[in-house]
Amino acid sequence: MKRKIKTTEAIFPMPVLMVATFNEDGSVDVMNAAWGMMLERDYVVLNLSENHKTVENIKRRKAFTVSIADAKHVVEADYFGVVSGNNTPNKFEKSGLSATKSQLVDAPIINEFPICLECKFEEYQDDRFGCGVVGKVVNVSAEESVLWMGQVDVEKLGAIAFDPYTHGYYKVSQRVGNAFKDGFKLNK
Repeated sequence: MKRKIKTTEAIFPMPVLMVATFNEDGSVDVMNAAWGMMLERDYVVLNLSENHKTVENIKRRKAFTVSIADAKHVVEADYFGVVSGNNTPNKFEKSGLSATKSQLVDAPIINEFPICLECKFEEYQDDRFGCGVVGKVVNVSAEESVLWMGQVDVEKLGAIAFDPYTHGYYKVSQRVGNAFKDGFKLNK
């Protein structure tokens, strides 16, 4: 029997996304955002409020990158979520990570995270059920070390997911089925 629990943030897993922008002075800003997903095949949506320094930067620069956090960098990923760029302007520098400017959009690529989506800012939705930041993905790049036959190997990626029940991070690593195939077994 199911029992009522005290949470409304009950969808698990939630991605751990590193959203990176350039500040006004050209320094790197990164935030941890668990409330994001693909909106369409080549569009991302990030449910971020306008009080974030990152959103201010996205609107100004018209670009951002989204990296998938991995288990090797869980401390840095969490740091980007607990420290605000509004209060700590050099938080990226303190993380010890490095960045390279994207050649396609006006935003940084965090070198240590193995996969990155480079995005052009499309719009900000701020009505009651607005999604927040919407961006068009113009490029996706991945480190060779996480690829297998030209595709991202999730086990090699070591992506982490946010657990809204206990506020933990979990490594996403084991394949348990085949999408768009296993369900046909019930058609017999």
